[in-house]
Amino acid sequence: MQLNHYTTTFSKHTFPIILISDNVSHAANIGSLFRTADAFGVQHLILGGNPIELGRKFTKTSRATEHSVSFEQTETTLEKIRELKSQNYTLIALEITEKSRPISELELPNDSKIGFIIGDEKHGVSAPILEVCDHNVHIEMYGQNSSMNVVQATSIGLYELTKKLALNS
Repeated sequence: MQLNHYTTTFSKHTFPIILISDNVSHAANIGSLFRTADAFGVQHLILGGNPIELGRKFTKTSRATEHSVSFEQTETTLEKIRELKSQNYTLIALEITEKSRPISELELPNDSKIGFIIGDEKHGVSAPILEVCDHNVHIEMYGQNSSMNVVQATSIGLYELTKKLALNS
């Protein structure tokens, strides 16, 4: 028998992860980010960049998770990230760079608090934010393409991070 929302046996858990979007702007992607944040027990979601209208397309993909995920919107993303750094968060950008390494190889201390930064649909994480981060990580890909949808990549990244944090606890 297939299980549904009411019959699954998953135990609820919140991880010390703040998910930060650097200018993700498509309503469907933002709605999916809420759903993904909820699925992976993200502590807080920061929507960085220009204010976003949470309209019909957003609501359709979020499936009401905006009511269960703690979030805020800010136009000062870099300032928020610096604030997290001052609070001893490990800042991890999901972006292919000259310095990035596979997320699967990332090692985290047992008591890690993570700021996980994802970039916009077209340009990724901005250079000023990449400079502040402690780690740049990427997802190893084996096809022709070097990128994927921001929400798909975020899901893979959060899976890897929560797996590491669960093993450390």
